[in-house]
Amino acid sequence: MTTAVIPAPESGTEDLSVWPASTARHVHGGLTVGGVELAEVAERFGTPVYVLDEGEVRERCRTYRDAFPEAEVLYAAKAFLSRAMVRWVQEEGLGLDVCSAGELELAVAAGFPPERIVLHGNAKSPYDLESALRLGVGRIVIDSPSEIARIAAAIGPDGRQKVMVRVVPGISAGGHDKIRTGTDGQKFGLSVTDGSAQHAVARILAQPRLELTGLHCHIGSQITEVKPYLTALRRMVGLMARIRDAHGRVLPELDMGGGHGIAYRPGDASLDVTALARRLRSELAVSCSAAGMPIPRLAVEPGRAVVGPAGVALYRILAVKHTGDTLFVAVDGGMSDNPRPALYGARYAPRLIGRAPAAAPRTATVVGRHCEAGDVLAAGVELPGDVRPGDVIAVPVSGAYQLSMASGYNMVGRPPVVAVHEGGARLLVRRETLEDLRRRDIGA
Repeated sequence: MTTAVIPAPESGTEDLSVWPASTARHVHGGLTVGGVELAEVAERFGTPVYVLDEGEVRERCRTYRDAFPEAEVLYAAKAFLSRAMVRWVQEEGLGLDVCSAGELELAVAAGFPPERIVLHGNAKSPYDLESALRLGVGRIVIDSPSEIARIAAAIGPDGRQKVMVRVVPGISAGGHDKIRTGTDGQKFGLSVTDGSAQHAVARILAQPRLELTGLHCHIGSQITEVKPYLTALRRMVGLMARIRDAHGRVLPELDMGGGHGIAYRPGDASLDVTALARRLRSELAVSCSAAGMPIPRLAVEPGRAVVGPAGVALYRILAVKHTGDTLFVAVDGGMSDNPRPALYGARYAPRLIGRAPAAAPRTATVVGRHCEAGDVLAAGVELPGDVRPGDVIAVPVSGAYQLSMASGYNMVGRPPVVAVHEGGARLLVRRETLEDLRRRDIGA
């Protein structure tokens, strides 16, 4: 039987602008994503559950490929990674950016070509580097002076590894202090200001087993303006020109990182990817021309912007209560499956699904089940006044930095991931069970 579907409206209380493009609403209050009703996903797979729209992920990959046709687009795996995600990214023509042996080995085991993978991180373990060299990653991004000798010593007598240097360009950008990585005084990269970046370049060029292919920078996350990227690019090109002058070496690659901001709620700002690509190309051409240098191949590393808007988290309401003037709506998940509100003050726009409300909206605070006062998923949001235990709420823009940052707090187990596409739903990552948790505890 066919269910009547109403196209998603563009504004007002029913604004679905931050939801996947495939989202449609039903007359009875339900929502479908990828042709699958979300309430049915909650019934079939339980809650909490992450729902990932495969079509949305693929379309966002294509948007980047179209915007940066001559550049290398590397999906930042730390945002979310699974074997299915690896396959989607590979089929859409993107490379991968990983920051651990775990991410690297999962990707290679899923069939991703290691030469299209970049490994970075501020404190790579011996196993991280051993895996990268053994599997043959395309680039290792050097983040500290000690890595230079460690990598060179680990390469076989006839081996050679391509590397880049992560540079701190002195740019403050990002949605929160904890995700601003382009300034001096934080743990990532090598500074231009104190000369550590230039010193690292000289040391690498003196190592015959290391091939310096270019520079890397990442100025922060959840950036919604183009201007900081242009400023960073000019400084990076300036450093490349100084390297040429000092060492006679023209570097062929420039990786500008990611951090591309997305809208989590209707009305939030987001980065215009097409405008970013156009202006980066233009600025790169102008800056290189002024420096008398050939244009290096550009690389970008979107993660959140690819997978974030494709995800929806579903929770079942466990309790509703008034405390003073606050209406608390407690759900069966919380900070163990989404620590972002507690860490960064992230704000979401949850919505009741599965039934039509019978009461006017009222302001509520959605909280989790954990024994922590800071376990708040969404404060000051509008929900129907008749929300009750057993109802299901959906939180859009939940595809990035939720499962990848999920914890074992209170030993509740991490939620599953379900892919929806063309009317079908399938399990990608199963729910973590109490038996999984018990098996790890081997003490007497």
